[in-house]
Amino acid sequence: MNFAIQPVSSKLAPAIRKKIDTKTKPVGSLGQLENIALKISLIQETTEPKIDNPHIIVFAGDHGIANEGVSAFPQEVTYQMVYNFINGGAAINVFSNQHHIKLQVVDAGVKFDFGNSPLLTHAKIGWGTKSFLHEPAMTVDEYEQAVLKGAEIVKKVHQKNCNLIGFGEMGIGNTSAASIIMSLVCNLPLKKCVGKGTGMEGSLLSGKIKILEQALSHHEIDTNNIKEVLTTFGGFEMVMMYGAMLQAAELKMAIVVDGFIATAAFLAAHKQHPEIIDFAIFSHCSDERGHKAMLDFLKVSPLLNLGLRLGEGAGCALCYPLIQSALKMMSDMASFESAGISDKED
Repeated sequence: MNFAIQPVSSKLAPAIRKKIDTKTKPVGSLGQLENIALKISLIQETTEPKIDNPHIIVFAGDHGIANEGVSAFPQEVTYQMVYNFINGGAAINVFSNQHHIKLQVVDAGVKFDFGNSPLLTHAKIGWGTKSFLHEPAMTVDEYEQAVLKGAEIVKKVHQKNCNLIGFGEMGIGNTSAASIIMSLVCNLPLKKCVGKGTGMEGSLLSGKIKILEQALSHHEIDTNNIKEVLTTFGGFEMVMMYGAMLQAAELKMAIVVDGFIATAAFLAAHKQHPEIIDFAIFSHCSDERGHKAMLDFLKVSPLLNLGLRLGEGAGCALCYPLIQSALKMMSDMASFESAGISDKED
């Protein structure tokens, strides 16, 4: 699937920047809030930006590599956590409810039959990926289906008048997939990319790195070919998120990127379409090893650094009030002129 993503126009940038700079504050004194206000204003091509019907989509999928000793939790936890999402008991439920964000949970490829649950978006590509220790995680056809499904889901959300969207994930084993994708896209040694994930420490972490190094050496791929990288090592939920992010950018929606897994999907999208960076807000720096290096590679600054290592889109929900504050500054804060306050002398 091809995406037609246009870089954000800078035509209104001087007017937007003037509006921000003439608020009753020293120039630049609201830091990253000013950057957020500028970014969303440019995306929406207006000096009066607003958030409409914000959504967070959590994509869930299982990974064959999870059965190779790279996770502290069994694969069954994926479907159990999906049930927790749709029953309202997870952290992302608490935070999205708190901030009035619509949460959508997608079965992208969980190894479980959820029946016809109306609380779940059914988009299953397969019953989990294959183990990339031995063979590619998915076929090219499965990859293309996942990209298309991710795009279709975002189109439907956009039709509900949503202009800001965050992405989360759930999938035992997906830090392993993300670590390899990071290593290949960022051209970094694997050992600098692999973290403890669900709790692998000490000798268990060393074993995880060894297994992933074996997997990487098993495949000869073109690292500049994102389709090949994702087909070989990705998860259905990650590829679906990749397609969803690209579609959101094509539709000129603001994209809120969560932690390590979501940023790995974004890395792939950015490799394919660098202009997607214009639409992205990075919610936080994860405590997962490698995430800061990902953010540094993209030359971006996250809004929060809370030691999070959860996934689920939790960082997206937690940073949302800051995004709201940035736009409230644009709409409600007085200017020096309107408040009758003397501006600094030229």
